Amino acid sequence: MTSPAPAGMSARRTAIIGGLMVATGPLSLTLYTPALPTIVADFGSSDAAGKLTLTVYFAAFALAQLICGPLSDRYGRRRVGMAFFAVYVLGSLICALAPSLEVLFIGRFVQGFGVSAGVALSRAMVRDQFAGSEAIRILTLINLILTVTPAVAPTLGSVILLLGTWHIMFVVMAGFGLAILALLATNARETLPESARIPFRPGVIFGNYRKLLAAPDFLVPTLLLCLAFWGFHGFTALLPFIFIDGMGLTPFQFAMAMLVQTASFITGNLIVSGLAMRISGPRLMSTSLILFGISGLGFAVLPPLFPASVIAVMAPVGVWMLGIAFLSPSATAAAMSGFGSMAGAAGAMTGFFQVGGGFAGSLAAGLLFPDAWTALVVMLPLVAATTIALAVFDRWRRARQPH
Repeated sequence: MTSPAPAGMSARRTAIIGGLMVATGPLSLTLYTPALPTIVADFGSSDAAGKLTLTVYFAAFALAQLICGPLSDRYGRRRVGMAFFAVYVLGSLICALAPSLEVLFIGRFVQGFGVSAGVALSRAMVRDQFAGSEAIRILTLINLILTVTPAVAPTLGSVILLLGTWHIMFVVMAGFGLAILALLATNARETLPESARIPFRPGVIFGNYRKLLAAPDFLVPTLLLCLAFWGFHGFTALLPFIFIDGMGLTPFQFAMAMLVQTASFITGNLIVSGLAMRISGPRLMSTSLILFGISGLGFAVLPPLFPASVIAVMAPVGVWMLGIAFLSPSATAAAMSGFGSMAGAAGAMTGFFQVGGGFAGSLAAGLLFPDAWTALVVMLPLVAATTIALAVFDRWRRARQPH
């Protein structure tokens, strides 16, 4: 498929701006995690209350996308992006100045609301300008930029703690938000022409979301994204308990083990970036399903056989991350491809399912199983099997459609 003529920006500029916008989300999630014990101690609260700051952020992040997307379909990507990142900066400053845990909750909610623009708008900007293999290539470049943030942010947060208090972390986040605002103001161009904009009315918004959820061509790749990130955030929540509490690894050893996850994702994105112009999106998605199947089998077999082995856990983690690298850009492009007239809403809904799947995965890992080990060897194979079953059902559905 050939791409339409770009409305405003080159592929590289779109990827850089989109990648930095998306990277703000995990930056805000992972930068301050090393400071959670300090925050809890400063406010005289419990660990559970400290973790609620993550929950509040996740919830606002997921839900606000459903508002951001339709707003951008009406007022344009650039203007809405600047408004939402201004809200993000405000939330960061509220957190930095928070005198109590309750005010920190408010700041984290405002942060999550503002940063939701990153996922929804980056995808809409790509869909406005590109399609097919070119869109997959740009989304893969965005993923590459995104990969660096969660790998570096916890280390940066630990360094900030050595130099000052946890408040500085939120000042850093505000500075990053201001940099995004400056980038949007000076380097971004509007990708949605006036003639393609649609009204921002409840009837139109709910009608568009109803169309998306009723369209299998949108819903299936979006649910595949949801399940893939369910698994990712599920084992991300479990690994500290398995390695540090269960195997006795030090925090440094744990960080070294997690490099497998980051390296695998970066490698996968580099491979997909090279293949995107030569291999179709459906073939990339098929490859991801094979990888999820291998990973799910690995989770079911290797940890029980080698309970004291870090490699037995990290090998299937690495394969799962390869699967996400192959699935994410191709599934996103597939979900967005038929809905250019409502790209903001489509980008918002894919982001909602992706973030919501991650949130559900982290919750399920902690609530539905008696311990982290059981969750790892039971939940991940089940998620892998469900992902493959959904894809097989969709192929059967397509084969029965009249040509």
